Amino acid sequence: MKISWKKHRLIFKKAAGTSRTVLYHKDVWYILIEEKGRKGIGECNPLVGLSIDDREDFEEQLNDFSKRFEENSKIELDLLSDFPSMKFGFEMALKDLETGGKRILFDSEFSRGESSIPINGLLWMASKDDMLAQLEKKLEEGFTCIKMKIGAINFEDELAILKAIRKNFKADEIEIRVDANGAFKAEEALSKLEKLAFFDIHSIEQPIHTKQWEEMRYLCKSSPIKIALDEELIGLKSKDERMQMMEMIHPDFIILKPSLIGGFSDSDEWIAIAEKNKVGWWITSALESNIGLNAIAQYSYTKNVRMPQGLGTGALYSNNIDSPLFISDGALYYDINGAWGEL
Repeated sequence: MKISWKKHRLIFKKAAGTSRTVLYHKDVWYILIEEKGRKGIGECNPLVGLSIDDREDFEEQLNDFSKRFEENSKIELDLLSDFPSMKFGFEMALKDLETGGKRILFDSEFSRGESSIPINGLLWMASKDDMLAQLEKKLEEGFTCIKMKIGAINFEDELAILKAIRKNFKADEIEIRVDANGAFKAEEALSKLEKLAFFDIHSIEQPIHTKQWEEMRYLCKSSPIKIALDEELIGLKSKDERMQMMEMIHPDFIILKPSLIGGFSDSDEWIAIAEKNKVGWWITSALESNIGLNAIAQYSYTKNVRMPQGLGTGALYSNNIDSPLFISDGALYYDINGAWGEL
């Protein structure tokens, strides 16, 4: 077994704004595992300021684990609990290697080009006029589920955008999800949720900052809008911690981002915990390149997903890796005749 890695800086076509920061570029690390003439490729995608493995020594740790696994000819994923994006990268590469090194990690109707995955159209934070322009483009592209980032511009402007959507489209025509990325203060969150509820919002992601379990529990009980936990899942590494959080807060939904929570295996555990507690869930990419997006999409399809997933971020970059993935009428497809670009 030979293990190597390659760093790649992805450049956004347009600055991507959230309540935390504005992104112009981001780095990913591709893991390559070669054995018996085959090569598996995985992607490590730590998000700056959010991933628990967003560390200065990330490359040093990646070197150390690569050397250890190469020497032992064994990928020990259990050793990577403190490095969820790295764990996912190795898990992805290993799965690709096991299935022939052709980026078909999960054989399904999706990966055979026979079916698609419904996805949401994402509106990034910007000026009111810019966000309305984004909205118009998403509607022209056939999206019937819109996810809107909120919490960075004036709240009244955000309400105005929602009003513009509802002026022309009812809830059974366009589903609206909003994502606050923890931007609301706990003491003001409920009043803002009540204002948002006027526009028939499907759900809100992470209305307040993480680690406020009592406050989040109260919001989940009191909110007129269903609440989905996102960042709250990050850093909870043991099954006991995950169970404790779920039972304490009991949200309406959780959102699974494999790069942030530890890959396929950890996503499986979160799904089992959610379903045991009668909590809904969906899967979202986290600004991966097409290598990671492809793996997450193929995995998602195997879970028999019906509601729109958050898998539309592949078109954000000017220098993404060419792939068979494409979006049409608000759904993600895999073109079996499409080609993969070089890393």
